[in-house]
Amino acid sequence: MRPDRCRIARRARPRGFTLVELVITLALVGILALAVVPFSQLIVQREKEQQLSGALREIRTALDAYKEASDAGLIEREAEASGYPPSLAVLVDGVKNVKDPKGGLLMFLRRVPRDPFFAGDADTPPEDTWSLRAFGDPPAHADGSDASERGNVGKDVFDVTSKSDRVGINGIPYRQW
Repeated sequence: MRPDRCRIARRARPRGFTLVELVITLALVGILALAVVPFSQLIVQREKEQQLSGALREIRTALDAYKEASDAGLIEREAEASGYPPSLAVLVDGVKNVKDPKGGLLMFLRRVPRDPFFAGDADTPPEDTWSLRAFGDPPAHADGSDASERGNVGKDVFDVTSKSDRVGINGIPYRQW
């Protein structure tokens, strides 16, 4: 065969991938996808946990600020009252500053954050996505009961926890955060 014919024969050969090459490539892509899906779910859960931690910190800081204002005499309260707010909505709506001659309001939150792990209806108000604990109540995880099963709920809001039954990446249920 002449050298110029060899070049022509090589050029005429069809180019592309064989079926075996395509199957191997698809298998590798599938294996990579199976590895990425659990990792992405872990990232989403970690992000929600950060949101939960931030929301709990924000609400608990506002509850403590309300209590400090109450103890300082800035908020009118009854003698036997604990000094904690009657609801989470009060932290947003504000309360009258009794020491302000103009009758200004003390505000503690701009909005009540929503529990990121709340599994109920999306139309539920954010303050109803949390489990509330009154001043005299033991923690929910100490006696195994939910806040709604205890007697002082509605009297005041001493603490909030998640209503979720899920367990965090660290092994601690969200109700105990």
